[in-house]
Amino acid sequence: MTVPFRVCAEDAAGFLRFHTVGSPSDKEVLRVAGHISRRIEKLVQGQGLMSGASDTGHNDQPFLMELYGAAVSGRVLSGPRAGQKSARMGDLENEQGQETPSPRCVNVNCVGLHANTVIPAHDRMRLERLCRYICRPPIAIERLKLLTDGRLLYRLKKKWRDGTSHIIFHPHELMERLAALFPAPRFNMIRYSGVLAPSASWRRRIIPEDMEAQRVSPACHEKCEHNAHLSADKAGGEAGSFAIASQD
Repeated sequence: MTVPFRVCAEDAAGFLRFHTVGSPSDKEVLRVAGHISRRIEKLVQGQGLMSGASDTGHNDQPFLMELYGAAVSGRVLSGPRAGQKSARMGDLENEQGQETPSPRCVNVNCVGLHANTVIPAHDRMRLERLCRYICRPPIAIERLKLLTDGRLLYRLKKKWRDGTSHIIFHPHELMERLAALFPAPRFNMIRYSGVLAPSASWRRRIIPEDMEAQRVSPACHEKCEHNAHLSADKAGGEAGSFAIASQD
């Protein structure tokens, strides 16, 4: 998630102007992370994801919801180890509490918030680098190793706070984790808030006129909708294929 580091306000002449705000303090970052953690906890509990029994009556992808629930709780969904935690390796006792926190970086109930990176205006190269980092693949293949018994050993880039340095998966357990990364069909992955939100009253006064004047042709609009449906069907199909394979 990228956040504009400025606030918008209307001056005495009626013009909208952006004003740079100061860097947040560690306490402010902690308060935001705590708020996000409470909202997420309320959401997953309301949908029954923590217990693994989601409200499938209002969802057309029940198995995908079960995958989300298992990933949230860190447990295996299917197979002989169903309901158990993923196997871990490392110094799980001596590393407790030895991590030195970074400025404006907090972790509240497994919700990590990193607010110590600022991209100056018009620095497109650093912005692209940040976006590439955000969109990086979920696992690094060079840190994944096949063990002699057929299990997979994944080495973490940095140790967790509890000392975990490696995670051991059965192949289908890793597939569960990867399938849980698929967004729900027709879920919008790009969202704007504040003055950039689609229904914001000031949006037309913020977006340049030449951009607002641009209109997508009907043929292009139809093609975009078609591609969006294909992406949604592919995501649902991948999870559905995994569901069939796991049941077999």
